[in-house]
Amino acid sequence: MDQIVHQGGCHCGQVRFAVRVPAALRVQRCNCSVCRMTGFLHLIVPASCFTLLSDAAALSEYRFNTGVARHLFCRHCGIKSFYVPRSNPDGYSVNLNCLASATIASVEIEDFDGQNWEQHGASLAGLSRDAP
Repeated sequence: MDQIVHQGGCHCGQVRFAVRVPAALRVQRCNCSVCRMTGFLHLIVPASCFTLLSDAAALSEYRFNTGVARHLFCRHCGIKSFYVPRSNPDGYSVNLNCLASATIASVEIEDFDGQNWEQHGASLAGLSRDAP
């Protein structure tokens, strides 16, 4: 499927990014405590398809539990537009809710049981790999 560039960012505009993925998106809705509370819908992409367009100094980082996931959020408005997920530490998980809707043709939402991450985390592995 052809890839296009989608742009997104935080609420105040201090954090801006672009991702190169298809117009038809498949995202995961996780029920873990962080994702459930924030309404994060995961679009996991390879690092090669992600570009930070703003100054990285606008980001703050939060780590918990294993410390592998790098939860990045705007230090001005607090919105987490993307982060480096534990399941795919070689890529990014972009919040669908932070993408501009103009370039999105369709969205398929898959439920993911993040409350039982240890049993299901491996099902997300590989989403951050570049397509051959």
